[in-house]
Amino acid sequence: MLNLNPNLPDPDGFYEELIRAHEDLNDKQSEAFNARLILVLANHIGDRSIITQALEAAK
Repeated sequence: MLNLNPNLPDPDGFYEELIRAHEDLNDKQSEAFNARLILVLANHIGDRSIITQALEAAK
């Protein structure tokens, strides 16, 4: 089951890190970075049903 409850010990720190990762990227590079990040995290999760739930939740 997909966990939608807050689960990061430092969500503000994560957000800052994510924003910094986009610094100096143009829009196309930023979109490509996001796509790669999603694929890396989906691979880490590895459970197709959880990934499907995440896709639905993100809609």
